[in-house]
Amino acid sequence: QVQLVESGGGLVQAGGSLRLSCVASGRPLSSYVMGWFRQAPGKEREFVAAISWSGGSTNYADSVKGRFTISRVNAKNTVYLQMNSLKLEDTAVYYCAARTPSITSTQRGYPYWGQGTQVTVSS
Repeated sequence: QVQLVESGGGLVQAGGSLRLSCVASGRPLSSYVMGWFRQAPGKEREFVAAISWSGGSTNYADSVKGRFTISRVNAKNTVYLQMNSLKLEDTAVYYCAARTPSITSTQRGYPYWGQGTQVTVSS
């Protein structure tokens, strides 16, 4: 079983950038498809981005396309979410998640989850 720990959240002004990290332990990250999800106050958790085990395939929610980039370094057991041009509506708790074998945006398909990291975008 893999354990996931997110970091890199914080307070940032609108238009700014943050990079989130998710470090895996227990099993090699290379075994898993990785996803990022987020949950804003009073809303359901939603898909943000996902990346295949090799990094060769990615998928993004329409709301973040062109602003967010998911990447991974399997040798470091780490997946990243680079967030640029942040908007107020990006404020949420961001979670990383792991699954096999293929990319999906459906959160029920991800059995392993981190505890989340808070991202707050201010005006």
